[in-house]
Amino acid sequence: MKVSPKLDKSQVQELYRQMQLIRQFEEECSRLYMQGKIRGFLHLYIGEEAVAVGAIPTLKPQDYIVSHYRDHGHALVRGLDPRAVMAELMGKATGTSGGRGGSMHLFDVSKGFWGGYAIVGGQMPIAVGLALSAKLKKEDRVTVCFFGDGAVNEGEFHESLNLAALWKLPIVFFLENNLYGMGSHVDKTHAVGRDLYLAADPYRIPAAQVDGMDLLAVREAAAEAVERVRSGGGPVFLEAMTYRFRGHSMADPSAYREGSEVDLWAKKDPILTFKEKMQEDGLLSEDEIAEIDDEIKEVIEDAVRFGDESPEPDLDSVYEHVYA
Repeated sequence: MKVSPKLDKSQVQELYRQMQLIRQFEEECSRLYMQGKIRGFLHLYIGEEAVAVGAIPTLKPQDYIVSHYRDHGHALVRGLDPRAVMAELMGKATGTSGGRGGSMHLFDVSKGFWGGYAIVGGQMPIAVGLALSAKLKKEDRVTVCFFGDGAVNEGEFHESLNLAALWKLPIVFFLENNLYGMGSHVDKTHAVGRDLYLAADPYRIPAAQVDGMDLLAVREAAAEAVERVRSGGGPVFLEAMTYRFRGHSMADPSAYREGSEVDLWAKKDPILTFKEKMQEDGLLSEDEIAEIDDEIKEVIEDAVRFGDESPEPDLDSVYEHVYA
């Protein structure tokens, strides 16, 4: 991991703060789920923090983000209020979607965050539509579409890449390859195995693979991709090789993974490796790390308290925000 000369001490602290925010938020969500305060499906982002924190800050405020069902990390880095996100997970009226969407459907149009989506690959045509809208309106907007390796097997994946390439749309297709689609290893579900970025070749979309456990590597690749797209170069495809430290969802004991594999990836923990490198380079001290950790702990405690104290959605509102 190399330190970019463009990063100063305050930027390094902010990057570490954002990764810790995701990690502590997700760990708290796990506890709340076990307590029954968060119900339904819950897919944690623990282990993949470097992707969101490396990529999303390279965007401008007017840019669009479309995510998948493991969307908490993306939402928090984009600036959604941790209180509102936690309230949404707890099904409260003060949540980002009024308690209607839950974990997989965080949404904030004011932040250009056009939602997490529960259908695998279902977000991709929506992202292409947003990119097409920006191009037709001649707006300076880049759309980033996050998806997992499981989406590459879906028809929407190919349709979306094809249209984006044909119309030269301002979109970054960002694959977070954590090696598993539920319990199935990518080597058993894709003919190209772990090099899924090669799937962009038939559509003549520039593509690259990056170490998704290395925040600075992700940041550099994302910045280059966004710059190319924004300058009118058409779509770009990035594949970040990453790993989820928990099961597919809270209902998954993850017994299909070998302990040696989990241990190997644990040594690549993006928060630990970033922290150690920044300490070596004199950009983070033990006292600064402790201060940030304590600050984030207070943010999480406040978010949980807010969620606990927020009201349930009023039954009289059950027919609001529906088509028919």
